[in-house]
Amino acid sequence: MQTNVFFLGIGGIGMSALARWFRANGHVVSGYDKTKTPLTEALTEEGIVIHYDDAVTSIPLAVRENPADTLVVLTPAIPKDHREWAWLREQGYDIRKRSQVLGLLTQGRPTIAVAGTHGKTTTSSMVAHLLHHAGVPCAAFLGGISVNLGSNLLLPSEEGKKEESKTSSENGPTTTNQIPVVVEADEYDRSFLTLFPTIAIVTSTDADHLDIYGDAETLLESFRQFVGQIQPGGTLIINHTADASVAAAAPAGVRVLRYGLSPEQGPELYAANITAEGHLFRFDMHGPSGTITGLELAVPGFHNVENMLAAACVARLHGLSDEQLRTAVAAYRGVKRRFEFIVTAGTPAAPKVYVDDYAHHPREIEAFLKSLRALYPGRKIRVVFQPHLYSRTRDFAAGFAESLSLADEVVLLDIYPAREQPLPGVTAELILSQITAPEKSLQTKAEILQNAETNPNFDVLATVGAGDIDQLVPQLRNILNLRWQE
Repeated sequence: MQTNVFFLGIGGIGMSALARWFRANGHVVSGYDKTKTPLTEALTEEGIVIHYDDAVTSIPLAVRENPADTLVVLTPAIPKDHREWAWLREQGYDIRKRSQVLGLLTQGRPTIAVAGTHGKTTTSSMVAHLLHHAGVPCAAFLGGISVNLGSNLLLPSEEGKKEESKTSSENGPTTTNQIPVVVEADEYDRSFLTLFPTIAIVTSTDADHLDIYGDAETLLESFRQFVGQIQPGGTLIINHTADASVAAAAPAGVRVLRYGLSPEQGPELYAANITAEGHLFRFDMHGPSGTITGLELAVPGFHNVENMLAAACVARLHGLSDEQLRTAVAAYRGVKRRFEFIVTAGTPAAPKVYVDDYAHHPREIEAFLKSLRALYPGRKIRVVFQPHLYSRTRDFAAGFAESLSLADEVVLLDIYPAREQPLPGVTAELILSQITAPEKSLQTKAEILQNAETNPNFDVLATVGAGDIDQLVPQLRNILNLRWQE
């Protein structure tokens, strides 16, 4: 593979994991991104050169002078009129999408691919954590920053590499790397079709990305294609709510296991005796390999119990004992911006809590707010939500309004456009007008900060969304720390 690797959009969560992998494996890595973020600053501290102006002259000289020895990795978020991209195309560089590169890196390796329109980042991080905690050598490319790992990339330990090398040499020459790789299999732009997993998890097949697919059936067809690429003798672990046609698309000889929260839903793998105490969720796991009692998950949410069922099933397939699994589950600390507790104050009888979450689909928001209600019954919940994408707002406005109405007070920011241009008539008002919560409003970031300071008439605050709403988190943390200590 080429010496130089240049990333267009290096600050993306998936792109940055690849950048870290290439640098760790001896390549000269550099990149462009539109804005400086804590993640790009972390990459810079790790020795990766990044620039933020779209100018050909800003591309490192080693890249400009060595087209044949340079791989360019592209994110779909780069706009069509990007000058550097145009120049690299004109000069004949080897330009590949992030998904294509991920497909190349996982080729010939046992691959655990986690797909789904929501839940895949948390579930893939759980799989990586459980295996890593139990000492199973593995690599992982994650779509979020794992709190346990402090990164979105897990590299196998040197001991694991040595053991694999020893095994390979004992068994004769081989081109197959036997260390499993955990990857988040993204359905956006059909990216996951570059993967051919040995184990696949499908967390959800709810409609999303209709700007790409056009309709829900076309999205389902993409999931069916993905499932059809599971390797012979492999395993599909699929949520019981997923469309039945997806499980049916598994090739002959692939084992199919459905999972859910209760046996009444009909899955082979389910949780029982679920109880919530503080931030802790306790449950038993029932499955084809038997029952494991007394699992304790410190990352709250019924949806996270469900995610952990799928991850624990993968861990069992890799030989983890009951005790190894109990210990690893208890040690899991989640992913940044996934049910992340920012401030906790007050007393058990009168808690004051601030939680941040990445949820950006109606079903994700519903699961998040139902879990928040279960944790804090009778407390007033204010949720601040930033819609992500004009197309998603257009397609799911009613669903967003219904799920957000589970809160006592809803505050909406304007739509975060990401890669899209505005659509006529599509604004946050589409959601606001259908919300039935007792209090609702449309506010700017400045107004949200001011109201947190002057009008803190809530017990639980949640910031929710996939755009740049996370920029509010440090300021809200400071405001509430001062307010709730008074």
